[in-house]
Amino acid sequence: MDLHPKVIDLSLDRTERLLSKLGNPERRVPAVIHVAGTNGKGSTQSMIRAGLESDGHAVHAYTSPHLARFHERIRLAGELIREDDLIELLELCETTNAGEPITYFEITTCAAIQAFANTPADYTLMEVGLGGRVDTTNVFRKPELCVITPVSMDHTQFLGDTLAKIAFEKAGILKRNTFCVVGPQEEEALEVIEQQASKVGATLKIYGQHWHVWEENGRLMFQDENGLWDLPLPALIGAHQVQNAGAAIMALRMLGKSEDAAIDAMLNAEWPARLQHLKTGPLVDAAGSAELWLDGGHNAAAGDALSEALERLSPRPLHMVTGMLNTKDVTGYLKPLAKNAVTLHGVSIPEEINTLSAEETVAAAKSVGMDAHVADDVVAAIRTITAKDPNARILICGSLYLAGNVLRDNG
Repeated sequence: MDLHPKVIDLSLDRTERLLSKLGNPERRVPAVIHVAGTNGKGSTQSMIRAGLESDGHAVHAYTSPHLARFHERIRLAGELIREDDLIELLELCETTNAGEPITYFEITTCAAIQAFANTPADYTLMEVGLGGRVDTTNVFRKPELCVITPVSMDHTQFLGDTLAKIAFEKAGILKRNTFCVVGPQEEEALEVIEQQASKVGATLKIYGQHWHVWEENGRLMFQDENGLWDLPLPALIGAHQVQNAGAAIMALRMLGKSEDAAIDAMLNAEWPARLQHLKTGPLVDAAGSAELWLDGGHNAAAGDALSEALERLSPRPLHMVTGMLNTKDVTGYLKPLAKNAVTLHGVSIPEEINTLSAEETVAAAKSVGMDAHVADDVVAAIRTITAKDPNARILICGSLYLAGNVLRDNG
């Protein structure tokens, strides 16, 4: 397949051209819930999906990037897309595109939209790939609901070098006469989101103004103008998941769902590589009596959230195995984690052109005061750690691409 030469080229022109040639399937997709933000998009979406499915709804879902297999990106009425159906859709999109310039993400998103239009369901959850305003997913004229999770500094080479510029891109998903649930934001970001909502005629439901969420005595408390719900804490680990849960619950409220749906959203949501405890597989076997955890967070805000989550786990010496992309703020990510880790072992990400070398990751770790060492790969790092500390807690982290490799290698 001949693709547009740039891996990332933010524009809607090519996507809209192909969708038009396909007969505008985006106009036939079931009620769209469009989710943007820097951190927490996937977790929030997984909780919304769990709540809707528990309420008896068939739900499509689109996420990116995938971890182990591309099929993870497209969920049709609750099930991952079948191989034959995926191949057929991609061939249709390639033939219809007829050799015109297009990126990988654009053509695969068009295939997902075509699949969603072809398959009956009640809701469609669409996760923004990058930004929002000119992201390939931003082709729906009137979403049922929008959600903007916390905005922070990431992808600055594409979205801008200030929080205000990044928030402007995220707020580009807002549409006239639609509602948007807004998660916790820095004042600079919230100001921009409010300005854009006013400009296009969207109605915001903002954390701290229209809804509140907090943890109290091992429970999750959610309150809005309709009252207070006393709920179980989310199954997804970490204090930051309380805020993500609040956005998901508010979204379910806006869709008219019950407290039972919110309870199921908390208990049943699953999202791989978000502080995931690996319990079986070859890598777990290699770790022996050590604990093995996996996390795909990769920016400064994710480092803060991960550090806080680690402090809530039972005491155990933490050793990090870290690989990151050269497009990320490595020191910003590692700095809050320096106080948590006994050691860090840097690895490169296999088959990833934009990986930092293990040596570069180690240099960044040392610059924030970490005891850091180079490892040939994840398995070598695990063996080095467990040889010295058999009962370690080992956290493999720094990139969703590294996480995907780990999940594939671990079966």
